[in-house]
Amino acid sequence: MRELAEVGYEVESVADLRTSGVRYRDAIPALLSGLQRTQDPKVKGEIVRALSVPWAKPAATGPLIEEFKQVEDETGMGLRWTVGNALEVLWDDARFEELVALVLDESFGKAREMVVLGLGRSKKPEAGSVAIELLDDPVVSGHAVKALRKLKDPRARKGLERMLDDDRAWVRKEAQRALTALG
Repeated sequence: MRELAEVGYEVESVADLRTSGVRYRDAIPALLSGLQRTQDPKVKGEIVRALSVPWAKPAATGPLIEEFKQVEDETGMGLRWTVGNALEVLWDDARFEELVALVLDESFGKAREMVVLGLGRSKKPEAGSVAIELLDDPVVSGHAVKALRKLKDPRARKGLERMLDDDRAWVRKEAQRALTALG
């Protein structure tokens, strides 16, 4: 909080900064410093949420990739998922290979979901191939369908048609939307 105050943000909490409605671009270094120093998962989560804004890119992307890899999160639905959500917001094709390595590493489980969704933000032609490959990964296949809807990659048609028979209604609906987007 001291570092935030030093750059002009006198707030009671990081959450207050995040919900302030202000573009706190000059607070990003202080947030990254706090992320590195704190061990408290709740505080880390608040900092990660505050970094989940477009203006934190590119500075926050690398540190968040490292945080994703290192954080202790056995369920994959806690802090690592929150970091993955931030990486979706901050998707940066300059870090494409590192981000793809995260989505392909099955040891990260469900925490990969939002990073997979980030593939839909990519301008790299390889993004479609990665998302198509992830249709065979039941943990993140639904999010791969969503990414493919944004990418509109015609190579995905066959895989998307297969997803029309998925057990999950939301995935079937997304597959239909993705196929409609393909025309």
